[in-house]
Amino acid sequence: MTSTADRTKLFHALHQEGPLTLPNAWDVASALIVEAAGAKAVATTSGGVAWGLGAPDGDAVDRDLAIDLVARIVKAVKVPVTADIESGFGQDAKEVAETLRAVAEAGASGVNIEDGQGAGLRDAQEQKERLQAAREGAPDLYINARIDVYLRGVGDPADRLRLAIDRANAYLEAGASGIFVPGVVDLDVVKQLAEAIDAPLNVLAWPGAPAVDEFAKAGAARISLGTALAEAAYAAARRVAEEALSKGTYGGASELGYGELNALFKR
Repeated sequence: MTSTADRTKLFHALHQEGPLTLPNAWDVASALIVEAAGAKAVATTSGGVAWGLGAPDGDAVDRDLAIDLVARIVKAVKVPVTADIESGFGQDAKEVAETLRAVAEAGASGVNIEDGQGAGLRDAQEQKERLQAAREGAPDLYINARIDVYLRGVGDPADRLRLAIDRANAYLEAGASGIFVPGVVDLDVVKQLAEAIDAPLNVLAWPGAPAVDEFAKAGAARISLGTALAEAAYAAARRVAEEALSKGTYGGASELGYGELNALFKR
């Protein structure tokens, strides 16, 4: 088995080799499916993880449960794993550092840490301190610093580009490896962000967003799907359940059969 150090080194390198597409997983089965589909790494989605563990998204999931899941995924797949740890599962910088140490011990190669707080953003200086603590807690991990300026519609639209760039520079100074700006699908804005930020840029894709190659041409190094896979899976579950209960039929049952799914675990 490839060592954790080797996986982490590979994960860093993947951001320099062209667009890294990450269909986000939320449990071991979805991680195995994503890996089998050809993903070069597995990224978790905080929303999907929280839902699967019985909590809403938004720093409500139990930290130990979330990190235990990361360890299970790392053990199940052969590719690098990066964990979405929301805002760090900590009230202060010290607790964020503790989270990062635990995630590294679980075998992850990277993390996402967001700066959203409530309906707005965490103070930039406070977030910088949290990222510094994260780096101290896990010196080798790829730390993807998420900036929620666009996702949360913060401030005047005309000021968001500069605000995102200023935060990106501060976060890189604090030790971040890359920058994630979800909520941006305008290719001109993606291009401006990529040109202004001296680190790999991660964007979030959803139905109707530009294709991976279009994002890549604009300068994005990493394209994430967020909760899209989890939403699709739960939509399929609801469809099958409603059909069975209302019509007594099963036409909407998944095309992914028991044998194929079960075989993913026999490695």
